[in-house]
Amino acid sequence: MKKKWSLFSAVNVVVLLFVAVVTIYPFWYMLSISLSKDIFVLRGEVTLFPKGLNFDMYTMVLSDPRIMRAYGNTILYVVLGTLISLVITAMGAYSLSKKRMVFHKGFTLIIIFTMFFSGGMIPTFLVVKSFGLMDTLWAMVLPGAVNSFNLLVMRTFFQNVPVELEESGTMDGLTDFGIFIRIVIPLSQAAFATIGLYYAVALWNNFTLPFLYLTDEKLFPLQVVLRSIVLAGASGYGESTGIGGDNVIVEESLKYTVIMVATLPILMIYPFLQKYFVKGALIGAVKG
Repeated sequence: MKKKWSLFSAVNVVVLLFVAVVTIYPFWYMLSISLSKDIFVLRGEVTLFPKGLNFDMYTMVLSDPRIMRAYGNTILYVVLGTLISLVITAMGAYSLSKKRMVFHKGFTLIIIFTMFFSGGMIPTFLVVKSFGLMDTLWAMVLPGAVNSFNLLVMRTFFQNVPVELEESGTMDGLTDFGIFIRIVIPLSQAAFATIGLYYAVALWNNFTLPFLYLTDEKLFPLQVVLRSIVLAGASGYGESTGIGGDNVIVEESLKYTVIMVATLPILMIYPFLQKYFVKGALIGAVKG
């Protein structure tokens, strides 16, 4: 049977296409500029497609030792931080999903309270400093290890796990921890993928914490290093602006190149997690 188009469907298509174009165009424009020859960029002739295709800017940026070191630091922070966050969030959410837990309502109210009120930047800084975490990788992964919203979403997801499965595990002699490891986790791939993506993106884009807790440049993540390159512009690569032949470093091309270098890797992860992301967001948000 042919699907009938209603006015509502047509309006949805138009609106979503507009949103898609508005969202994609800035990235496409930056990509075109970063891949275009300097003379066309200086003339302002680049619009939708690159002119004089070349990868000189990417070669220059990626050959910068600061970039490679920052990439290594960022990947370490993202992998370690996401793992720690998922473990703590999942264990806390599973506990809160059980109404038989002592002080169940009290802990839930405390967590909800932190979504609206916090100690602030200075008290948090003093706590991190008192624990001796300054200038360590732990300062990048522990202060934001748990997000209250993510914890509550995962708690709602765990509440949808059939009670009969857990009861069968109990009859087989499993403890609560055993049920969590052997039954709940394998059934919660969508939730872990969704919440893991939230944490990974937040850690990848982490910009505030390095300025607060890091002074050693060797520990700086990618976002901080790229910011310094963008602010310094062509002067950050010395007095000479030549990059070979007749090419020169164009400020606009350099800025867009470093933005693409910082953005593309995390964007490439999303397609592999999309099916889990949609399922986890829907099931975690609505209790069946």
